[in-house]
Amino acid sequence: MRTRFIVTPSRALRPLIIGMASLTLSGCFYANTSQAPIATTYPYSEQQRMQAAHHWSVLARHEATQILQRERVRFRDLHIPDAHQDATHAYSGGEFGRGFRTLLTSELVSRGANLTTQPQANSAEIHIDVEVIEHRDRGFVRPPVGAFTALAGGIAVAAIPLNQWAEPALGLIPAAVAADVTSGSWTHTGDEEVIVTTQILDGEQILYSSSNIYYINSGDRRQYAPDRVPSTPSTPTVSITDEW
Repeated sequence: MRTRFIVTPSRALRPLIIGMASLTLSGCFYANTSQAPIATTYPYSEQQRMQAAHHWSVLARHEATQILQRERVRFRDLHIPDAHQDATHAYSGGEFGRGFRTLLTSELVSRGANLTTQPQANSAEIHIDVEVIEHRDRGFVRPPVGAFTALAGGIAVAAIPLNQWAEPALGLIPAAVAADVTSGSWTHTGDEEVIVTTQILDGEQILYSSSNIYYINSGDRRQYAPDRVPSTPSTPTVSITDEW
């Protein structure tokens, strides 16, 4: 004679099991629906940080190459207004404006472009716009590609000599070497960016337009938008007069 043992869930667990079953069944029917769009990310991309006058020169070299490749402007007389002459744009100048205009002029002249100090009857004008963007509520930003792998690899490699070498501090050497190799290409993302737009205008016609985006250091904002840097509050003065 065989004896059967039937295991039944206790009364306390029955509501939990029913609830889990209900969630499972509801997921089967509504797995691909949502009450609101789900946040996702863009494909991985890279953006350079502009933090040296040499970087301004690199941008000027790039723009000069792009300008002289355009048939519509290659053989035209070109004029670059300074910050005071460029009244058609809201850009107020700054160190970057003066430096970039000079560097772009040098690059164009060295490549054989026709530049004039004053606008001519048939010349086109090169205008430069700079827009500084400050992100005030930026969420999580993914670290550089390979950051976690490099850190994990450095820790793993460093753990090997700890059990074999006489000096435990020597175990940090592999991790330091890995950091030296990879850290040169890493920089913090930051909350401030700059959009540099170079346009060539012939009256109301746009012959050329190019925009480039860079990260900048927050302390360098004055170089790109001096009008957006808060001025130091003035100290009130109190004059004391003696009355007889």
